Amino acid sequence: MTSMPPHPEATPAAAPGTTPTLVLVGHGMVGQRFLEELAGRGVTGRTRVVVLCEEPRPAYDRVQLTSYFAGRTPDDLSLVDPDFMARHGIELHLGDPATAVDRTARTVTARSGLTVRYDTLVLATGSYPFVPPVPGKDSAGCFVYRTIEDLLAIEEYAKNARTGVVVGGGLLGLEAAGALKGLGLRTHIVEFSPRLMALQVDEGGGRALRRTVEEMGLEVHTGVGGKEIVADGAGAVTAMGLSDDSRIATDLVVFSAGVRPRDQLARDCGLPVGERGGIVVDERCRTADPAVYAIGECALAADGRVYGLVAPGYDMARTVAGTLADALGAGTGAAEGFTGADLSTKLKLLGVDVASFGDAHGTADGCLDVVYSDARSGVYKKLVIGAAGELLGGVLVGDAEAYGMLRPLTGSVPPVPPEQLVLPAAAEGGAALGPSALPDSAVLCNCHNVTKGTVRAAVTEHSCGTLPEIKKCTKAGTGCGSCVKSLTAVMNDELAANGATIDTGLCGCFPHTRAELYEIVRTLRLTTFAELLDSHGRPEARNGDGCEICKPTVGSIIASLAPSVGADGYVLDGEQAALQDTNDHFLANLQRNGSYSIVPRIPGGEITPDKLIVIGEVARDFGLYTKITGGQRIDLFGARVDQLPQVWARLVDAGFESGHAYGKALRTVKSCVGQTWCRYGVQDSVRMAIELELRYRGLRSPHKLKSAVSGCARECAEARGKDFGVIATSNGWNLYVGGNGGADPRHADLLAQDLSDAELIRLIDRFLMFYIRTADRLERTSAWLERIEGGLDHVRDVVVHDSLGLCDELEALMAAHVTHYRDEWAETLADPERLARFVSFVNAPDAPDPSVRFVPERDQVKPDLTLLAGPTLPVRTLEGTSV
Repeated sequence: MTSMPPHPEATPAAAPGTTPTLVLVGHGMVGQRFLEELAGRGVTGRTRVVVLCEEPRPAYDRVQLTSYFAGRTPDDLSLVDPDFMARHGIELHLGDPATAVDRTARTVTARSGLTVRYDTLVLATGSYPFVPPVPGKDSAGCFVYRTIEDLLAIEEYAKNARTGVVVGGGLLGLEAAGALKGLGLRTHIVEFSPRLMALQVDEGGGRALRRTVEEMGLEVHTGVGGKEIVADGAGAVTAMGLSDDSRIATDLVVFSAGVRPRDQLARDCGLPVGERGGIVVDERCRTADPAVYAIGECALAADGRVYGLVAPGYDMARTVAGTLADALGAGTGAAEGFTGADLSTKLKLLGVDVASFGDAHGTADGCLDVVYSDARSGVYKKLVIGAAGELLGGVLVGDAEAYGMLRPLTGSVPPVPPEQLVLPAAAEGGAALGPSALPDSAVLCNCHNVTKGTVRAAVTEHSCGTLPEIKKCTKAGTGCGSCVKSLTAVMNDELAANGATIDTGLCGCFPHTRAELYEIVRTLRLTTFAELLDSHGRPEARNGDGCEICKPTVGSIIASLAPSVGADGYVLDGEQAALQDTNDHFLANLQRNGSYSIVPRIPGGEITPDKLIVIGEVARDFGLYTKITGGQRIDLFGARVDQLPQVWARLVDAGFESGHAYGKALRTVKSCVGQTWCRYGVQDSVRMAIELELRYRGLRSPHKLKSAVSGCARECAEARGKDFGVIATSNGWNLYVGGNGGADPRHADLLAQDLSDAELIRLIDRFLMFYIRTADRLERTSAWLERIEGGLDHVRDVVVHDSLGLCDELEALMAAHVTHYRDEWAETLADPERLARFVSFVNAPDAPDPSVRFVPERDQVKPDLTLLAGPTLPVRTLEGTSV
């Protein structure tokens, strides 16, 4: 690293009686944060501030760049309030980058010819994308992935492309791959390292991440690099040659192979730079010239590292702003220096949670690993534990729920054994830490270095009672957003401790719970998400797009109330389509290789030989894998998205309909054969199961619903493991509610006994509608029954004894659902516009997805996927050996 000569402690002041001038070169995320820090310290009121920005727009959220393809506009991504510059007297020059610095004359010249004299110069020029020096890299169809303009160009070119390659499997590379897939392209990822995200995750985490990414239909090539770009006679990309001599046919290439510090301006004016780039700075972020500072990705920090994350850049901006404020007499005189930063990060890439913190790779002497891996669900967790039992770091893939609690514990001994921290909370021995386990010194927000104590003080000393107020007061949660859950938990704990009301809003968009939103939609007869958000959303969320929490939740509410409020019950019409979860988008279940499974409804598990033959013929003709489910249905796996309507048409013609296996709705009503065939049966369980399944089919709810009917107390249908289960008695039917199987099984509780057919159906109607009305988002009936005040006794009072006078209304809502039920498969087949969405590629609707492949197994087929089995992950022990 290049050393720097000593220099004065502060930037020389302007001549007496004149206003000093500060020039900021670059207006990205770090540059804007620097301006905000200056404004917050009063520096902008004492200094002329001039900003030279290369891009045609003010600073925007580059971390959320890919959300542009999810519908966010460039204006939505902006980080600058419309009146910020004018309010603070800042001169912003867009599209006019600095081209030269004269340190002797203390001037900066811009591309337009504008020359500005400075007293202080701050370089925030960021970084530039590294493009490997492969032949053909300048061909038409080759792009980088760095700015909004890059995205606009990729979007336009992709309209005439079918296949894309992303070079680079790091953070931004996976974002770019998700963008290409979202544009309808078959997508390949080429990564020179042996695993994806090699800097953030270890070998085990890389395997889990790769498995999940490939299950989404993306093709991953690791351990190879690009050797050449092949172009046609017109100079457009046609293929990419790899270092292993293989070739990928492609129409488009995106280079996202890392970044390099943008330090040319500093080089040209003689400032020292590092051997591998980066403007050399000290712990005050000053260069060798005391009038010049460098912050963000262009700086080589005092610890010899170039930081590519936004949080360290914000810390540098804070350091320089504090130093300048102190020099002007506007600061506290105690500005902190920048000597390094925590590289912990939590991201959602391609919908997959990925996090790493501390010594994630276990480089400390004498450390050991505690590992939990579930390849089936794509979850991998590793904690690195020091010799004294302290938590040194970790890697979380697929489930990063605990990140907000684990990262602040780094360097301390956890309050429970580390083995309990990696196990699922529902598993025996698993433990979930709450915010009460963290000390006040624990840093909750890495981006802004906000501690738990600071958040608590915001509540108790500054009267902050909502998350937006916490964000405004502390800036916590306004960076990458990974700390929001922890912030909310700490805020709620502190409010509760002070006897204050806790914000129980569904999400950052709505101050209301799901149950309250249900009542608003029902009472006001609202039929669209936009109406609800604009009239009852939080002020800052109105006229927005909502979030991944509230959109499917409101979509489900509107669907369940559709007949009563006058909405269209078809979930893929108009705005409703944008609200649905992944599987609902295509009315089928997405599988690991990008194909879909189809589950026709078989009420009560009863099926005729003719219908059974039809299912067999359909499976044979389309080459589908068949499996009998635990819910007494037949699942057909392996259909491409463009084949779904063809399969449905055959099934619908034979009298089948959607089994709603893809939705948060009733799945099945399982049954035994009952008294019709069984010598122990006391009631006709098959008849009752069929009646119940046909009554509640398509009923959208907070979570999936399962049911069963047993014909006697021997319980062959396992009714007590269902959301609502029915067991026959010699006097009628017993109704059980709130059961479920899965990882945390619960036996259902007896709600009422010896019911007639009519009484049974009436109580189930009431129970289901009361659950749909009052449950939280994604809350099973079992969890709801345990959470709701009064528990089973209260539910019994409401649905059996009508203690709230709601039963007539609940029954009317169910009657409306039954009357207006329509099969979603048949509805789709009858409408050409609805059918148009069922294509593999929007820009090539007649082309099947070539990445959906199969190989034979046991006289059927299975997905053709690259196996990720490899050597056992070595786990170090305290003695230093591997096991």
